[in-house]
Amino acid sequence: MSKSSEMAAFGALTFAAVAWGGSIVAQKWALGSLSVIEISLLRGVGALALLVPLWWWQEGKTTRFTGSDLAILGVLSLGVLGNHLLTLFGLRYVEAAVGGVIIGAAPAITALLSLLLLRDLPFRAVALGCAVSFGGVALVSSAGSSGGAGANPWLGGVLVVLAQVCWALYSIGGRHIMERFSPLTVNWTTLAFSLLPQIPLLWTDQKAMAAGMDSVVPSAWLAVTFLIIVPTALGQQAWLYGVKGVGPSRAGIFINLIPVSALLLSVLILGETLDATKIAGIVLILTGVWLVNWQSARYAAAA
Repeated sequence: MSKSSEMAAFGALTFAAVAWGGSIVAQKWALGSLSVIEISLLRGVGALALLVPLWWWQEGKTTRFTGSDLAILGVLSLGVLGNHLLTLFGLRYVEAAVGGVIIGAAPAITALLSLLLLRDLPFRAVALGCAVSFGGVALVSSAGSSGGAGANPWLGGVLVVLAQVCWALYSIGGRHIMERFSPLTVNWTTLAFSLLPQIPLLWTDQKAMAAGMDSVVPSAWLAVTFLIIVPTALGQQAWLYGVKGVGPSRAGIFINLIPVSALLLSVLILGETLDATKIAGIVLILTGVWLVNWQSARYAAAA
């Protein structure tokens, strides 16, 4: 692989990580004018309008689904549904910076659940790293507050953690079906299925629809547009390009940029504070993730 191609792959991975960190800020901003379900539906429908034509152009004419395939994709969509809604509900109670830092523990959560469900690693291979990461989560959850009425940092922290649990289950459960279908196919189909139960939920969770769509400030529409285009469409394709260029093991380290970018963008755009607790939390979380990867690699080498 040429040096320029490698640098392009690294650039794409960096862009994807920063875009996904920025999505936390955009979601927090949009919550000022829109409800959780409104944001999730707008994001999903807009993303499908971009992803489905791209999928059809690249592989749609050759892809065939069986009934069992659709059933599996429908079950996997529950992970997408839980991740999107629980993240948004959590951001109603914590700062975007806190939510972004907690999301940094996602690799440790995935490793722990993979251990429990698949028995692919002994507990000692991830125990220390998970404990350190979860300590960081507890630290930022105990101090993080959205500063608004009804702020509840512990509730918000727990909801964001549960969102990562949903995503981890989605990632683990999707391993087998992704041997037959591309990530793009799995992405748009599970996203589409996840929108179906949200349609009736819309009548129970309205903000802009109740107040009138003209109540939505332009910056909120800009935030939703950003969510649709940058992290969902461009971010995913950039990530796939980067993984193809340098491999999944080298690409995985860029996941650690997501909480860092979320923290910095929250300070720059939302004016949230950057304090010692958040810095200590992110250090603990990323240290725990590093320990999980290091101990897992040692076990794999020994085995």
